[in-house]
This record gives sequence, C-alpha cells and structure tokens, in this order.
Amino acid sequence: MFQWLQNIADWFVYNLLNLERGAHLAEALNFFIYDVVKILILLFFVIFSMGIVNSYFPIDKVKNYLSRNKLHGLEYLMASLFGVVTPFCSCSSVPLFIGFVRGGIPLGVTFSFLITSPLVNEVAIGLFVGLFGLKTTIIYVISGVLLGTISGVILQKLKLDSFLTPWVKTVLENAQKEQAIFVVQKQRLLQRLPIIWAEVITILKAIIPYVIIGIAIGGLMHGYIPEGFFEKYMDKDNLFAVPIATILAVPMYSNASGILPIVQVLVAKGIPLGTAIAFMMGVVGLSLPEAMLLKKVMTLKLIAIFFGVVTLCIIISGYLFNLLLQ
Repeated sequence: MFQWLQNIADWFVYNLLNLERGAHLAEALNFFIYDVVKILILLFFVIFSMGIVNSYFPIDKVKNYLSRNKLHGLEYLMASLFGVVTPFCSCSSVPLFIGFVRGGIPLGVTFSFLITSPLVNEVAIGLFVGLFGLKTTIIYVISGVLLGTISGVILQKLKLDSFLTPWVKTVLENAQKEQAIFVVQKQRLLQRLPIIWAEVITILKAIIPYVIIGIAIGGLMHGYIPEGFFEKYMDKDNLFAVPIATILAVPMYSNASGILPIVQVLVAKGIPLGTAIAFMMGVVGLSLPEAMLLKKVMTLKLIAIFFGVVTLCIIISGYLFNLLLQ
C-alpha cells in the first residue's frame, strides 16, 4: 500500500543524502521518514472518514445500538477479524483506534482491533506459511485473533473509560456538538465538510508531536539495536525464557513482515518456536513508540494496564505454542 512512500524515503536517504545502505544512521532516518509520513496520512484519512461517518451515524446511536443488542462477545471477535485485514504495524493502528474511540465504539472493542491488527495480516500469514508451514500458521492466526478478542473482553470488563485523557473527552464532546448541528440544520455533505475539516486539523495538530517523538524512538531502535542482542536470553533450558523474551521485545518496534526473518533465524539457532513467536508478538503488538502515540489518548495508568494485560496474554500464548509445537 505504501511502497511509493518507501521508494521516496529510500531516494531521499540513499540518493539525495548519499548515506550508505545498512549504516545505522541511514536505517534509522529511513525508518523515521517513512513511518512519520505514513502515520500522518493514515491519521488524516481515518479521522476525516470517521468524521463523515459520525455525522450520519451519531455517537449516541452507536452506543445505544451496542448496548441494546447483546452480541455475546461477537463484537470483540469482529474487531479482531477486522484487524486481520488491516496490514498495519502497532503505531499505524493507532489512527484507527482514535477514530473508533471518537465514533463511540466501546473501548474494549477498539482494544481488540488495536491488538490484532499488527499481529496478524495477510502479509504476515503469507510469510508464516513459507517459513514455518501451514499448521504453525493456522495456530498462530487463531491465537492472534483469540489474543485480541480475549484481551478486549478483559479490558472492557475493567471499565477503563475514565482513564482516557481529557483531550479524548474534549474530542468526543466536539464530535457530539458537530452532530447536533448537522441534525438540527439538516446539512448536506458539502455543508458539513468545513466543520469536519476543521476538526481533522485540530486533532492532527495535537497528535503530531507524539507521532514525531514516538517514531524517532522507533527509528533509533530499528537502526541501532545490534543483531543477536536478545538470543542469549531465550535459551530452551531457561524456564522463564518466554516472559523474558516478551518483556525484552516491548522496547523494539517493527511490523510482522520485518520481524519474521529474525524469528526464523532464532528458531534455526535452537530457540523454541513458542518463545520466538512470543518475542515477535511483543515486538509487533507492543512498543515504546506505540505507547508514546497512545499517551495523547490514554493516561499512563491505562497504558500500563493495556500493556500488562496484553503482555500476560502473549506470555501464556508463548508457553502454549511451546507445548503444541514440540
């Protein structure tokens, strides 16, 4: 989807700046340019699109529908499955997360999407089949969807809406005011667009500093963490290898297709597959750059709870993988 943007980033770094491919600075800068522009593009289109949708399907109606119609957990599964068909990394999923929250979707359901989207997508599935076979891929896809579904249910049960930041609450209030104007004045789409556009610009201005800081951290990690740094902590004889691998993975940042070749190398060196997959899930499902982006949306307490629940579920998945794939 964004190959054209990758080509521009490559040209800027390797041709215009004449930096050497593979050099730490070049890789970090390339990563930074690509991800910052990609996330800002996603933010713009998602927030603008959700603004149009919300103008016709008010937040209160969405909430009332979900409260009246008991879906018995299917809403979490549907959000996870939607995550499967959106090929985004953890930071790229944040714009859609913000759009869901702004649209009145329950927090637990939005978490299900946020968790599954970076973990399982068609690119990762294709690579997984080629690297580890069909059986392992099926188990991985099912576990990724279940991880998002179960984590979303748990997080919803904790009733965490009060831990959203005041900024989010202001955005919701503004959205509801806009909808009231649209309904009362019966405005056409062209009349609604200036109000929607103004809200998009307001949200982008608030989010941009977090995007830049978060992706800068991700770029440094992407370019400067030495290869093989984590292998010594994942030995098959270490009973705590799975939780250690998961926790050590959180500071890193990559998408599934970027980390899968590393997982293959780890497995080839004797690291248990479940441990290696738990490491992969930690890298693509949770990251410090993602936490920086979410800081605008969530309080630190909510981020800690979210990361804690998902980390626990990943660790359990890692141990189950080691049992099933021995």
